[in-house]
Amino acid sequence: MPHRMNQNHDRPVFRFAPSPNGRLHLGHALSALENERRAKAAGGRLLLRIEDIDRARCTPALEKGVIEDLRWLGIGFDGPVFRQSEHFADYQNMLQMLIDRKLAYPAFMTRGEVKRLVGESEASGKTWPRDPDGAPLYPDRDRRRSRQERQDLLATGMRHAFRLDMEEALNTLEAPLFWMEETADGIVEVPANPSAWGDIVLSRSDAPSSYHLSVVTDDAAQGITHVVRGMDLYHATAVHRLLQALLGLPAPIYHHHRLMLDEDGRKLSKSNGDTALSELRANGASPAAIRVMCGF
Repeated sequence: MPHRMNQNHDRPVFRFAPSPNGRLHLGHALSALENERRAKAAGGRLLLRIEDIDRARCTPALEKGVIEDLRWLGIGFDGPVFRQSEHFADYQNMLQMLIDRKLAYPAFMTRGEVKRLVGESEASGKTWPRDPDGAPLYPDRDRRRSRQERQDLLATGMRHAFRLDMEEALNTLEAPLFWMEETADGIVEVPANPSAWGDIVLSRSDAPSSYHLSVVTDDAAQGITHVVRGMDLYHATAVHRLLQALLGLPAPIYHHHRLMLDEDGRKLSKSNGDTALSELRANGASPAAIRVMCGF
C-alpha cells in the first residue's frame, strides 16, 4: 500500500505542486495564487508538494529558490513540505499492482527508435496517431511481445520503461469514466477518454515513476480533495481518472484555470527568463504587482 492516506475530509484540501527544475515564473504564480484564493474561499487547507522525481534536473538550490519565491509572494502553506523524492517506494508499489494485474508491460524501444519508426511511417504516407499534446503514440511492438520474449530481454539487462496496456486497462472498467470539473456554472461531469493517450509511461529506466502515476498516488496520500491547475493538463485528467479507478484511489474535484501566455500566445516556460519571479523581484516588482499581473 502507498504511504498513509489523509482521511480527514472535514476541510477541503488543495495543493500547489511545482517542479524545482527551473525558476518559478508568472504562470506558476497564477496557479499558486488561484489555489490560495480557492482554499481560503472554501475554508480549506493548502499544501506544498515538490515534484522532484527528476533528480538530474531538480536540485536543492532550485528548490530553495522555489520556496523563497512563494514566501516572497506571501503564500502560506499548511503542514510540512511533501517531496516526491522521499516516496519512490510508494510509486513502485503502485506500479507493481498494475504489473501483477498484467496491465503494465516492459517497453524497450528508445525515443530514437520510436522517432525513426514514426518518421518512416509518415514518410510512406501513413498517418501516425498522436496524443492530445501532439506526441506520437507509442508503437505496439513491445505490447505484442510474448512472455518469453520479454523475459529474455529483461534477462539481458536491457534498459526499459513500463507502460500501461491501455486497451487491457479499459477492458477492466465496469462503467464509463468521467471527472468532476468545477466551472463558473458549477461542478459538471466531464467524460474521460484516456485511450487518446495510448500506452502511457508509468516509469522510466532513469526515473521510478512518471508524472501520471506519481500525481495520483500523491493526491490520494495527501488527501487532496480539490486539484487546481492549468488548462494544459485538462486532457491528461482522463489518464489520472483511469489510474485512480485501476488503483482504487479517490477522485478529487478538478478545476483547470487559464494560462499565462507570452507575446506569441504560447504558454510561459521556465527558460523564458523575463517572466521569472526572481528576475521581476530583482527589477523592483512587489508581491502586490505580481498579483496584479496575474489578474488578482
